[in-house]
Amino acid sequence: MYTKSLFVCFFSYFFSILFGYFSLVYFDLGHLWLDIALAHIVATVVIFIFSVIYKNSSLYDPFWSVIPLPIFIYLILYPEVDESSQLRFALIGIPVTYYVIRLTWNWLKTWPGLEKEDFRYINLYQTFGRFKIFINFFGIHLFPTLMVNICLFPLYFAITINDQPVSFLDWFFCIFTILAVLLEHISDEQMHSFKKDQNNTSLTMNRGLWKYSRHPNYLGEILFWFGLFGFSLSQSFDNFWLIICPLSMFAMFIFASIPMMDNRSLERRPDYEEYMKNTPALIPNLFK
Repeated sequence: MYTKSLFVCFFSYFFSILFGYFSLVYFDLGHLWLDIALAHIVATVVIFIFSVIYKNSSLYDPFWSVIPLPIFIYLILYPEVDESSQLRFALIGIPVTYYVIRLTWNWLKTWPGLEKEDFRYINLYQTFGRFKIFINFFGIHLFPTLMVNICLFPLYFAITINDQPVSFLDWFFCIFTILAVLLEHISDEQMHSFKKDQNNTSLTMNRGLWKYSRHPNYLGEILFWFGLFGFSLSQSFDNFWLIICPLSMFAMFIFASIPMMDNRSLERRPDYEEYMKNTPALIPNLFK
């Protein structure tokens, strides 16, 4: 069953990226990023169709981590300036590639296959049962796609229209973004090790990085998107308005993802309430 699930996942993603590419070839909306956004949505629709056929919206989950790499590659292949920097492409590409490989591999290690669906989706279906197909498409598929697309938008300014020489900012945000992914990486590995021990069943992970933050992996995720925004500043500090892109991701985690995970942990772990009292949701209290 697991092999079949991987087969379905591979082909659904192959066709989603293929149809997204066809969208870029045959449609011209007058602006490169609008073309990319349309291709991103077309690819999402393909994944949605597969998820409906196989009755499991968790098929969409790795799309979040997979799609940044083909969008990055498309941007570096079609710059709109003559003097684009190959070094800058590398400085941006290294953390993006690390992020994509690490997060996708992390999903693959924990994915049980198509027989299980994410609890958050099941809760949404139970809450809005009569509008399941609407919630499935707009809430579970399209909304995350638009969030990722918005947060990738600064790369248009950092790559496609950036003719400035490589500066300290490029190097700084390369290191910053790599460290953000590393934070997420270490957090997830610590959690995997904790869950492997059967003695920890129904207990709260409060060791390592999780001692200082209830969601250090989410903190790393958020900082990654702020890092991508930072690259746009090497083109011009006038691009600072693009900070609304990572701030939108930050808001999604604060008002949606973190409350959902905290509520689930409160239901499943008797010691989680005390953990919440003593541990901040995201940013460690370094002075405590």
